[in-house]
Amino acid sequence: MAGEDAAIRDLLLATRRIAVVGASDRPDRPSHGVFRFLLDRGYEAVPVNPALAGRPVHGVPAVASLEEAAPLDLVDVFRRSAEAGAVVDEAIRLGAGAVWLQLGVVDEAAAARARAAGLMVVMDRCPAIEWRRLGLPPRIATGG
Repeated sequence: MAGEDAAIRDLLLATRRIAVVGASDRPDRPSHGVFRFLLDRGYEAVPVNPALAGRPVHGVPAVASLEEAAPLDLVDVFRRSAEAGAVVDEAIRLGAGAVWLQLGVVDEAAAARARAAGLMVVMDRCPAIEWRRLGLPPRIATGG
């Protein structure tokens, strides 16, 4: 567990750009709150949702596809487990560094494909919960 915690800590602190697939403009949706959390931590976060393309989520225009959100350090997936594999495959194709499947999103086969392609995989976890659990700083270092 300590090694996994260190890997998650390193991923969260080294990542700069995150595509949030399934981001919502509805305040009652978990993806809405997590997107705000990521922005507040200093990430360059891009909402990916074809139904919202061009409309803002927390002031950031949504894009219709993962490809439009590239380049990708991390792809955060708010989709049903049955739909996650296609997103993971697209993240692999686009050269993402890591994929993060949200709480309740589990696809072991997709995770194996991502790991085989050299991506880090976090599954069935939430970055906001992990951030607090690991005691990370208020914001990422921007390096500038």
